Amino acid sequence: MSSSPYASPLGRIKAQLPSFLGKDAYAALVAAHDASDLSRLLEPTAYGPYLAQTAATFRGYDLIEVAVNRCFVQRNRTALELAPFAGRGPVQAYLKRWDIQNLATILSAKAQGRTLREAETFLVSPRELPAGLLAGPMLLDDFRLLLQAPSVEAVVSGLMKFGYGAVLLPLVESFQRTKDVFPLLAALDRYYYQQLAESARFFQGDEWTVRRLVESEVDVRNVLLLLKGRDAELPPETVFARFLDGGSLGRAAAQDLYQGARGVPELVQALEGRYAQLPDGLARYAEDRSLVGFETALVAERSVATLRELRAYPLSLAIIFAYLLLAELERSDLRRIVYAKAYGVGRDRLEPLLVSPRL
Repeated sequence: MSSSPYASPLGRIKAQLPSFLGKDAYAALVAAHDASDLSRLLEPTAYGPYLAQTAATFRGYDLIEVAVNRCFVQRNRTALELAPFAGRGPVQAYLKRWDIQNLATILSAKAQGRTLREAETFLVSPRELPAGLLAGPMLLDDFRLLLQAPSVEAVVSGLMKFGYGAVLLPLVESFQRTKDVFPLLAALDRYYYQQLAESARFFQGDEWTVRRLVESEVDVRNVLLLLKGRDAELPPETVFARFLDGGSLGRAAAQDLYQGARGVPELVQALEGRYAQLPDGLARYAEDRSLVGFETALVAERSVATLRELRAYPLSLAIIFAYLLLAELERSDLRRIVYAKAYGVGRDRLEPLLVSPRL
């Protein structure tokens, strides 16, 4: 019997797992006083070489963010290189999420009339190639050209040659009437998840773990949509115009939950059977009506369950997606720490928002 095509990727990924930060490292980072402390703590880690590479150009929190981005891009590049032929399509489709995020940023900037400089700041990685450029059809210069486009309509026209324009073009007339950019953003999300799900159709027989990962991510996005809608007291038709199909929580069931709940606490209670940790966000919500506690609870519970499932099938495509998910969560947590330190957010507020230490 021939060896699995994932035997070599598994070995290389196992060799890289110690480069991820441990719980003790996060505790020290949370306790850090400023950017200098953060840099000092990150120097002995996988981020050290990237800090050294950019230290001559950047300082303070900018230096840390650039290093984090570069390490993240390298990890995505590693995952794509490790994927054998049968798994390369799903990995490429997954990494296009950063192209989609950049396009959403650009469209929002044009709709809100933000300047070129303001918009570029919010790209996934303005000082380093976004991970999606490893797998998507767009280059960094393409994003810059779109940033220079004079309007939303011009951006959509510029996207025609990349395949995204056809998704957005039917919605341009409605945008011109309403100036509401959210239908355009929702269309991009639907396109992305549809393409990702199709890339993980049965081929080798191990793609089902990726389909489950996609379903769980769609579910988290939809539950957050329901919570935001109920908090803002939006009518069901407004909320479900932005609902993403493809998750385990169907549209009809979600509509019943939404219409049956009179407020956020009641909706959380109805969803507790699916997400046991969701009520952890109620205390924060009661204090300042922030939904961030619910988001952290959802992402953490989903991540723990998904990683457990992916790791149960090491000689398959699952191991590469487990690596991708770990890299994404670590980047998100480090960015939370950087922003918390930069804006003076206290340790008691920051620590509960971190997901990676719970894995």
